[in-house]
Amino acid sequence: MKKIILTGGGTAGHITPNIALLPALKEAGYDIKYIGSKNGMEEGLIKAQNIPYEGISSGKLRRYFDLKNFTDPFKVLKGLFEAKSIIKKYSPDIVFSKGGFVSVPVVIAAALSKVPVIIHESDITPGLANKIATKFATKICTNFPETLQYLPKNKAVLTGSPIRKELLCGDKEVAKKLTGFSDDKPTLLIIGGSLGSVIVNNTVRKSLDDILKGFNVIHICGKGNEDESLLGKPGYLQYEYVDKELKDFFALSDVVVSRAGANTICELLALRKPNLLIPLSGAASRGDQILNAKSFENAGYSKVIDEEALCDISLSAEIQKLYKNRQKYIDAMSKSDANNGVSNIIKLIKQYS
Repeated sequence: MKKIILTGGGTAGHITPNIALLPALKEAGYDIKYIGSKNGMEEGLIKAQNIPYEGISSGKLRRYFDLKNFTDPFKVLKGLFEAKSIIKKYSPDIVFSKGGFVSVPVVIAAALSKVPVIIHESDITPGLANKIATKFATKICTNFPETLQYLPKNKAVLTGSPIRKELLCGDKEVAKKLTGFSDDKPTLLIIGGSLGSVIVNNTVRKSLDDILKGFNVIHICGKGNEDESLLGKPGYLQYEYVDKELKDFFALSDVVVSRAGANTICELLALRKPNLLIPLSGAASRGDQILNAKSFENAGYSKVIDEEALCDISLSAEIQKLYKNRQKYIDAMSKSDANNGVSNIIKLIKQYS
């Protein structure tokens, strides 16, 4: 039996694609181990899949000044030795990395141990962790054709994003029972990202009374971001995080408001869900979500509002426009040849392991 180590963490975007690969890896006969951060959010998500988990030290790689920049390199170095020890003991045939800061020492340790490494870059431009990992990778998988220009030609492969199979099998009736919503209004699903978004959450709640006139609302607001004053409000449900129920919530939703993380928008494309994207601003990120959103807007898949413009628009009115024109977006997405990247990635894993 061949062995594989998966790694990635920090946000759900660095974890859920790995989870999407698990059924196909098991079917292909791989023994699987996961390396993530000690006490990282990935630990609970991976253990819930009954996959052996090893935690290592990890430090954040920052592009800005922070006192932790002086201490975190030592955490990364410690993580490198820990990862090398795990790899030596487990002796994997291949390592697959979804990115995030914890993946860097794992990828380097694998390369130093002569273990092939395949990494996946979700965004149009590679993040800092994957920029470092590229030097040690055997192959680099991408979501967007635009990404290929930023990567070595002999390593880059356009595979698409691995989509969890169960997301495509949601049950609208199950969601109705979970929410108690009826068919008298369409359903709006709001996704603020796994860590939540203060500005999106606040804007939604300021506009909530207007939004609820036309929609039932499922609001995934992030850990610690529930508003207790809105508990029990008719037509409005808050969740800090959703796992098994997400597929059913997607099935019930008529339109979606979301951040523009690459994995999420690829899921929306696969599900053909009309969507309003609010990308994380360039002031708070490297601007990857802005590029992701622009790509989808240009393709006709999404309506986009810049975060900076939220205070100047009526979110309720924009959602109504999206719903009114929803068929236009569905038609554009239906013409896309984007597919589930699981099979493409599994082929590469088999080829190099």
